[in-house]
Amino acid sequence: MRTRWPWKRAPCRQRNANARSTSVDDEARPLNLNDLQLFVQAVESGGFAAAARRLGIPKSTVSKRVAELEDGLGARLIQRTSRSFTLTDVGRDFLDHARAVVIEAEAAESVVRRRQVEPRGVVKITTSVPTAQFQLADRLPLLALAHPKVRVELHATDRFVDMVQEGFDIAVRSHFAPLPASGLVQRRLSGEPIILVASPGYLSGRGKPRRPEDLGEHDGLLTSAMATQWRLRGRVGEAVTVVPRVRMSADESLVLLKAATAGLGIVCLPESFTRADVEAQRLTRVLPAWTAGAVTTTILTPHRRGQLPAVRAVIDFLMAKADEA
Repeated sequence: MRTRWPWKRAPCRQRNANARSTSVDDEARPLNLNDLQLFVQAVESGGFAAAARRLGIPKSTVSKRVAELEDGLGARLIQRTSRSFTLTDVGRDFLDHARAVVIEAEAAESVVRRRQVEPRGVVKITTSVPTAQFQLADRLPLLALAHPKVRVELHATDRFVDMVQEGFDIAVRSHFAPLPASGLVQRRLSGEPIILVASPGYLSGRGKPRRPEDLGEHDGLLTSAMATQWRLRGRVGEAVTVVPRVRMSADESLVLLKAATAGLGIVCLPESFTRADVEAQRLTRVLPAWTAGAVTTTILTPHRRGQLPAVRAVIDFLMAKADEA
């Protein structure tokens, strides 16, 4: 349904039989947005009477306002008789632009209306366990404080989730390669390097690697029993594969992080996962000129149109916090 604007009569010149036609030399009058809306409605409804019924205003109002629009433009947009209602050539061209203006005006009004309506309701989010722990755990309480009438239901799992079938509003996914096309709307939340870190105690006892090849003499904390090597890339694009001594493997990032802070070896993790421990000097960056790739975090939603204000509020909040990080 289109936005209904209050139909206020715009000032117009008095028409009379002896009035000359408007020429390009006449002083231009600004177009009235309401007149554009009425013109578009009249065309889309197939006539003034149908447009008047749709808008709940008198037919005479629609007819007069369209006539005033034509008068201001100095051009006939519609050929109308008691039995026909057709666009002129210039009317057809004008319709495309008028319709675009009306759509943009409604979109602008919608932005303001959304901000005026306090978000409320339940928003269901699905994400992986590491993303929940390191990306959302600190932000969701702040979201709850900022939007007290929004209730978030977070479901953390590493299994495949069908958002639509399982009724989720938002999915937050961290991934190493571009996500496949799925019909879902994707919004990039953040991107960060995967870095190498170790505890100061481990490095003081075993020595700090100076080049990637030195990692072969160090204990590694790896993401699975099958992952026995790290593929590293330097700042100018050079690549090297190294094989550390496997000290521990785990498919849970928090376990590997705790093992690294305990001094068990060197680990590769996304930078945000290690930030708090690096700032607290529980971990130290190893080979800062090298990374083990990058991870991107993306927000996915079933569609943009028709999103509840609460869903939009959650997305906007998470995007804003990601920009602050």
